[in-house]
Amino acid sequence: MSRRDEIREKALKDLQQYEVLMLNGHFDFGNGFHGPVYLNPHQLFRYPSTIWRFAQDLLDLLPGSLVEATEVVAGPVTGGALLAHTIAGLLDSRREITHPPTLFAPFTLDAECGHTLTRFYQRLMSGRKALVVDDVRNTGQTQARCVELVRRAGGTVLATAEIYDRMEAIVDPGVPNFALAEYKAPDNVPAEECPLCRAGVPVTTF
Repeated sequence: MSRRDEIREKALKDLQQYEVLMLNGHFDFGNGFHGPVYLNPHQLFRYPSTIWRFAQDLLDLLPGSLVEATEVVAGPVTGGALLAHTIAGLLDSRREITHPPTLFAPFTLDAECGHTLTRFYQRLMSGRKALVVDDVRNTGQTQARCVELVRRAGGTVLATAEIYDRMEAIVDPGVPNFALAEYKAPDNVPAEECPLCRAGVPVTTF
């Protein structure tokens, strides 16, 4: 097994240990659907040391050329921005003290609850090479939107990356993507058709 595979296998186990990725349960998602797998990204950030460890592992998976070229790490609020801030700091800890410090940029929410870059961060992004990160990738639409915002601001996106990929992406932003862990969850079902409910399995609480 390669070093890369070892890191990813350990990360998948760690996500379960920290109850970020909860398998084999019976979850009510509050949107009319039930399923056996639940991802709780809030658990990633409950303790700063937890996300610090996952961010270190994610950096270890990235190509050295990408790590060296990154000038800005950007992520959408809230989880992606926290991860981006952590990675930006860790990048500097791996570089010579004379290297220009890595910049951080959060994508915030606009009035329509879509992601945007404020004018301050648009100016910061212009002419720079960025790594766009998020805690979780679902459909990929959030990352694609963030990539487009960087480009509009005059920056270049080198890649996207995330802690956990649900392997359900339907949008390709046109840059390489790197996931620390991947897990394809079974499809969720309408609550009225839920086999777990029919079997009398109680809804998982935590």
